Amino acid sequence: MKSFIYEVANDLGIHARPAANLAQACVNLASAITIKCGDKKANGNNVLQILALNAKQGAQLEISAEGGDEEGAIEAIKAVLADEFSKKKKVEILKIAFFGTKDYDRLFFSELAKDKGEGTYNCDIKYFSTRLTPETAGLAKGYDAVCIFVNDEAPREVVETLKECGVKLILLRCAGFNNVDLQAAKECGITVIRVPAYSPYAVAEHAISIITCANRRLHKAVPKVKDNNFALSGLLGMDLHNKVAGIMGTGKIGQCMARICKGFGMTVIAWDAFPNQGLVDEGLLTYVTKDELLAKADLISLHAPLIMGEGGTYHLIDAAAIAKMKDTAMLVNTARGGLIDTEALIDALKTGKFHAVALDVYEGEDANVYTDHSDDYLQHSITARLLMFPNLVLTSHQAFFTREALQAIAAVTLENARNFNEGNPLGFGECKA
Repeated sequence: MKSFIYEVANDLGIHARPAANLAQACVNLASAITIKCGDKKANGNNVLQILALNAKQGAQLEISAEGGDEEGAIEAIKAVLADEFSKKKKVEILKIAFFGTKDYDRLFFSELAKDKGEGTYNCDIKYFSTRLTPETAGLAKGYDAVCIFVNDEAPREVVETLKECGVKLILLRCAGFNNVDLQAAKECGITVIRVPAYSPYAVAEHAISIITCANRRLHKAVPKVKDNNFALSGLLGMDLHNKVAGIMGTGKIGQCMARICKGFGMTVIAWDAFPNQGLVDEGLLTYVTKDELLAKADLISLHAPLIMGEGGTYHLIDAAAIAKMKDTAMLVNTARGGLIDTEALIDALKTGKFHAVALDVYEGEDANVYTDHSDDYLQHSITARLLMFPNLVLTSHQAFFTREALQAIAAVTLENARNFNEGNPLGFGECKA
């Protein structure tokens, strides 16, 4: 274990922004980081625990690293703490209308946004539980920015209303931006910024979890045992070891999924419009044509962005693509619902195609996502039809939902807001038509 003492120099103490930067740095370290301030202790990768230290200017922090990269970890932390936040011109507080609020959103965003002044995120958030839609866009009147998620709606009609309301910035607290009309935003002079990556591990781990659940019929096995039924009928799965995994889309999430599949002892093949030769050179995967992947893969995992129009990825998996797959193939989608033609999938499932299917996203999910309909009748026929297949597992767009991901989403979103407000470069998060 290696450790060092840091004296807090910032006159605001370890406030929200440095705490978030420190936590984000620690998330990416192999070593376990512990921070002590007096008799209080925090895990370095937990922003809420760091804030709870209430470390004021002059406080002595004992920071220790234990693990495989201790020296590198200490240097990385020192680099974060050495950031004195360059002087910027004084700016007004950015007023943000936050749509689709859940309790877990407030948990991180409220803590990070509570400080005001130079060096802070310097924003004021008004939380709305309703989604952003054409009917609710008027709630943004008087705000500088709106903060939205994957199930909010920002077509041209909404974007034009936001302009009339005085909104200059759309903050996407997610990676996908297919729900925003970027051309309309450009015409209206509204900047759109997203969170390009928050936790690729979270999404990839969920993908392997739900397809393993569907493969081994765990969603059927657990209720059976609860009913004192210990028969194995209907629970037959197949080994993943020595099977072929097909990764469609080899960005950060696809790479994580490829490494997980490799760990299962699978051969990994991949398709991507822009192949990454580095992944081939390290021996992680082999690129093949889309048709070859569809024909050879025992497990097909979708990690491509949803791109509409000719040559895009909309309905990447359609009836023709499904016909090329093995009848015993396993299919998992944690990316975007529009990648799969749901009607074609249902038709194939009816004929006995697929050993297992696992969906965290699907076409027509918007009315269901993040809402409780437990006392309602199923209003959407697609959901009801998908749920009738015993070899299919459905979850509610939750692949991102880990503490590390929520922390990263809040930190990066507010960093995007701060950069916009202060006229700083926006980096890779800016979405352009």
